[in-house]
Amino acid sequence: MNDASKPTGKKSAPVEDKARRAAKRSPSLEATPDLEDVLDCGASLRKRRLLRNLRPMLPEILAAGVLQCLVYTAFILNASRSDWGNLAIVCAILLALPFVIALALLGFRRQRNTFTIAIFITFVVFTTAVAFLSGLRIRISYSALLVAYLVANVLMSIANLRLHRSLEDHIALLDFPGARQVASRLSGKVAVITDKNADIGAYDRILIDSKTHHNPEWSGFLTKAYMVGVDVTPWFNFLELRDGRVDVDAFDVSHLAYSPSQIYYSKAKRALDLFAVIITVPLTVPLGFVIWLYIRMLDGGTAIFVQQRRGYGGRSFNMLKFRTMHHGRQGGSTQVNDDRIIRGCRFLRRLRLDELPQLLNIWRGEMSLVGPRPVAEYVAQASEAEEPKFIHRTMVLPGITGWAQVNSGYASTTREEITKLSYDLYYIKHLSFDLDMLIILSTIRTVLFGRGAR
Repeated sequence: MNDASKPTGKKSAPVEDKARRAAKRSPSLEATPDLEDVLDCGASLRKRRLLRNLRPMLPEILAAGVLQCLVYTAFILNASRSDWGNLAIVCAILLALPFVIALALLGFRRQRNTFTIAIFITFVVFTTAVAFLSGLRIRISYSALLVAYLVANVLMSIANLRLHRSLEDHIALLDFPGARQVASRLSGKVAVITDKNADIGAYDRILIDSKTHHNPEWSGFLTKAYMVGVDVTPWFNFLELRDGRVDVDAFDVSHLAYSPSQIYYSKAKRALDLFAVIITVPLTVPLGFVIWLYIRMLDGGTAIFVQQRRGYGGRSFNMLKFRTMHHGRQGGSTQVNDDRIIRGCRFLRRLRLDELPQLLNIWRGEMSLVGPRPVAEYVAQASEAEEPKFIHRTMVLPGITGWAQVNSGYASTTREEITKLSYDLYYIKHLSFDLDMLIILSTIRTVLFGRGAR
């Protein structure tokens, strides 16, 4: 009797297994799915978004491959070499390298350190390729490869920046009370997902409300999103990162939880500032002398304007600028088409060349190359009277250029200063080498197009 019952038990095992799965998917237990349920729903079938993610990077990828080959070929021809076989092999590898780097960057697309990641991956891939060529005993030009590496570094950093920006084009928001208002703040293209069984493969990022969606009811959906490679981000954090500014009313100093990389960079920032001052001396000193001579000849008097500004920790310091207004008429906010500006100095202000003496402030340790723009004492006092959190912008060294400077432009009223504060606090909160690099590139663009100059 016992022997006869054994086969019966084996045959009933699949039935019991199906019953167990059906019980898990019953309404009473639907809120607590396990991994097996998620896999049954198709979460293991990752949608292939490789081509879609590579598409925005293609211009830089192709440009990097072609320019590297042209640079390397120019060096070989200049050296009067005729080993065309070796040249063909090296150029083929140089053409392939940007695609390899781009594929590696896709694996780090969740990282916010855009420039750092691109520089690191480009270095690793490039050195591996050089080692491979050397191992094959192929005759190569190391000086040509060095120049090609610099070209690849610049273009792949731009490609990575374009990739991160493109990931914001395919986002969706999980439904919650107030989701429609949040969607309108993001853009009209943001879809609102109300169905837990919706196809999320078309999106790169899913925005959630932490209070609504961090519960067992949505755990299966969020697990599936993770497994198909979709980023899950609280909508409030995404909005802050996309706009590049914080909500001043909601901001608190306790929000400043610096990572180890931010701490190390804040310590290295001073050395980088000094290095930047030293290497630009051959250019800035002659240029500064010409500007100083021009102002002296045209308007007489001292060419250097000294103004007390609010600096690090709320301490005052004397900030240096070239005087671009007629002697005795400087002071107060600059207006559009201000007639106090010396002839020709409007061009200097547009290119920010009147800020050159502030390199001496950097040398003294009173300023940094990048940071919140220092304001006059009377501006700081008026702004702090309206918004006490304005004092928080002095937690880092002020800079010649800053995040608020390139995003909000010139401020002529207290209310505009408070608006700029939201960008300054964002900079302090997200302090990093990558953000500083983005500010420097944005400053160059701002200078070329003259945005915000008066």
